[in-house]
Amino acid sequence: MTTDVADATPVRVVLADDEAMIRAGVRAILATDPRIEVVAEAGDGRVAVELVRAHRPRVALLDIRMPKLDGLSAAAEIGRLVPQTAAVMLTTFGEDDHIARALGHGASGFLLKSGDPRELIAGVHAVADGGAYLSPRVARRVIELGGGRLARRPVARDRTAALTDREREVLALVGAGLSNAEIARRLHLVEGTVKTYLTSIFTRLEVRNRVQAAIIAYEAGLVAQ
Repeated sequence: MTTDVADATPVRVVLADDEAMIRAGVRAILATDPRIEVVAEAGDGRVAVELVRAHRPRVALLDIRMPKLDGLSAAAEIGRLVPQTAAVMLTTFGEDDHIARALGHGASGFLLKSGDPRELIAGVHAVADGGAYLSPRVARRVIELGGGRLARRPVARDRTAALTDREREVLALVGAGLSNAEIARRLHLVEGTVKTYLTSIFTRLEVRNRVQAAIIAYEAGLVAQ
């Protein structure tokens, strides 16, 4: 029996941005979806970490630039202290250095403050379900960092060549932002099998998380544009 969406437990979110107007806008967008609940807000990264420790939300939406503790450092601390909380970075287009650094901090997603509001809601649900989510504009920019997409494609294809056909299918769906459950349904697998494939994929590609794997999927041309 499937669970009615209306009866499902809302995705609990901690929102952190040092600009009150931005927080209000993001909160208003999330409030349009009854399946999302903002449980606390912070104006700096240090308070954000403490609120995540107190509330144990499924998702932490973190501005990259914040006082006391920036969003990247906050994401790293959250990953260490509350690993069940997925960190999603809120960014403005063009923050290339920050985006590149965030890949190594365990972030599960990147969302543009100026992006389509639907991307914000989709991103929260994707990472809450165990997936990775990159705003399309951010994804395109990230894969261009360090030499351009065309220059990086042969390297990415070489890295994915070691994967089995099924592992490449799973990786492509990770790149498309699907959760483990969605991948399982798409490929007619049980969710535990998907997790086993992901463990193998991460090991073979030598990546730490789904976002890094998703970037390789984009670079290798596995994700439809």
